[in-house]
Amino acid sequence: MSETKTTQEQTKTFEASLEALERIVKQLEGGDLPLDKSLELFEQGIRLSRECQERLSQAERRIEVLLRDNQGRPVTAPFDQAASENDDESPF
Repeated sequence: MSETKTTQEQTKTFEASLEALERIVKQLEGGDLPLDKSLELFEQGIRLSRECQERLSQAERRIEVLLRDNQGRPVTAPFDQAASENDDESPF
């Protein structure tokens, strides 16, 4: 059963993982749990946090590949600046 649970966790979306992490944080903040359960939840939280961070890093790498100039060099700019510069232009 542990293997199935791990497979299910790997197929979760970023949003579902983040939501699960938020639930764990709320449970831990409540402070009503026995030590063993707290440690178990903490371990799950760390695992989810790492998965979320990895997914964010992957998304960032994909965006950098898409944002290359005509010579193939990555073009980077702060998100807010890029968004405000392109407000008038439709990407489609």
